[in-house]
Amino acid sequence: MTPEAQLEILARNCVDLHSATNFSPSSRRAGPCASSTGADPSAPDLHLGHSVPIWRLRQFQELGHQIVFIIGDFTGMIGDPSGRSKTRPMLTPEQIAANAQTYAAQLGRILDVDKCEVRYNSEWFSKMTTAEFLAIASHYTLARMLERDDFALRFRDEIPISMLEMMYPLVQAYDSVAVDSDIEIGGTDQLFNFLVGRDIMRAYNKPPQCVMTWPLLVGLDGKTR
Repeated sequence: MTPEAQLEILARNCVDLHSATNFSPSSRRAGPCASSTGADPSAPDLHLGHSVPIWRLRQFQELGHQIVFIIGDFTGMIGDPSGRSKTRPMLTPEQIAANAQTYAAQLGRILDVDKCEVRYNSEWFSKMTTAEFLAIASHYTLARMLERDDFALRFRDEIPISMLEMMYPLVQAYDSVAVDSDIEIGGTDQLFNFLVGRDIMRAYNKPPQCVMTWPLLVGLDGKTR
């Protein structure tokens, strides 16, 4: 199946697509392209909302793509600020490790995990020197970070934003560099993080990944994610 025909199937009902020109199974490697998503183990189980991008990954897998699922045992200690009106409480490494234990098995309810590449992002961050870690921040500006809606609202309302939260999109972005991602998919709340990923990939001399997002599932109140 041609990349164009695959994209027509895979992008159905997608909200954001950046950019169709970056969608190509042969853009980085001789074999199938790597379609990635991930989850921070901030709770003991993957929840129903995670199933939306995971079912999309199933479609990618059925079309012969390599799936990379990143368990954010490092980013989970920071806490994703997406959609948050206040700073998340930090989790300990022990809490993160306990939460992450069941994630790979739960993925197997939807994906063929024997054909997936399951990675933990502590794998690359734990090997970085302090200088290498701080160098990631040199590729982005505070002004660009404050373009993010939730940060802009908190800044306007004088609600504290920690420097650690500012680092989160950059750290998540580096995951795409580490796994050489071709395509990253997820919910619409992740769009800013994914686009930062495209910028950071360029900074590390890699072609920017294709980004695809879908609507979020919300709670019974119609608001809570």
